[in-house]
Amino acid sequence: MNILVTGANGQLGNEMRLISKGSSDKYIFTDVTEQDGVTTMRLDMTDIEALRDIVQKNEVNCIVNCAAYTNVDKAETDEALCRKLNATAPQLLAQVMNEVNGLLIHVSTDYVFGGDPYNTPCKESQKGTPTGVYGKTKLEGEQNIVNSGVEHIIIRTAWLYSEFGKNFVKTMMNLTSTKPRLNVVFDQCGTPTYAGDLAELIYTIISERKYEGNTGIYHYSNEGVCSWYDFTMKIAEIAGNTQCDIQPCHSDEFPSPVTRPAYSVLDKTKVKETFGIKIPYWTHSLKKCMDNMK
Repeated sequence: MNILVTGANGQLGNEMRLISKGSSDKYIFTDVTEQDGVTTMRLDMTDIEALRDIVQKNEVNCIVNCAAYTNVDKAETDEALCRKLNATAPQLLAQVMNEVNGLLIHVSTDYVFGGDPYNTPCKESQKGTPTGVYGKTKLEGEQNIVNSGVEHIIIRTAWLYSEFGKNFVKTMMNLTSTKPRLNVVFDQCGTPTYAGDLAELIYTIISERKYEGNTGIYHYSNEGVCSWYDFTMKIAEIAGNTQCDIQPCHSDEFPSPVTRPAYSVLDKTKVKETFGIKIPYWTHSLKKCMDNMK
């Protein structure tokens, strides 16, 4: 197969580069930006003619969409661009894949939930109740893909981090090593996801052709539940940053234009049963990633 990856220079895209190195399939990595040390084909995925051209020239059978507008706060004042990348672009990817009877694997988010109070893990069938522009446009993107009729695997994930780019783990490694005291919210709970584990799932689905007959929406994060406070405590522990006094606080102590989901733990029963995978516990994957950083 010929697989096109969008957003190849982001966290998940870079993990896809690593895991696919020994593949018998051909991977084509695209982005709107260059990255030192790796080959990236420039692609504006909001340009349908550019999409058609690259798909036809490379005889692409599958697109893995790792690209998105992910600045949750900024999205509130940048709605047009956010919608273009998160809702319109997935619709175009679906249209182009439909034209060649291809597969679209699309990454979505726990932010499609959050408007209704609940305290049990979210299932794929649960109604989306996004609270901000980011979540709303990501939900629109999902709906556009489903409505297109293209063969698709949509994977909602949460709290993504990796060795690449900017993320919560790197920020907290830095802050807990340089600040004497830190306040971190404890009233938002979810599950961190190591992008390397998510990339492994996507790679397995493609390489073992497990997508056949399994079109639909799936949830994937690491196993377990924690708050941002718990997450930070574990990051500091693994890093050996014992001098920082880390204290729990309420989310309203950090005013934001967006109400973030208070509880966005994802139920992963469906993805485990469908694809026969075992998901690592969040602290194990965190240590693996932080060891890789060293």
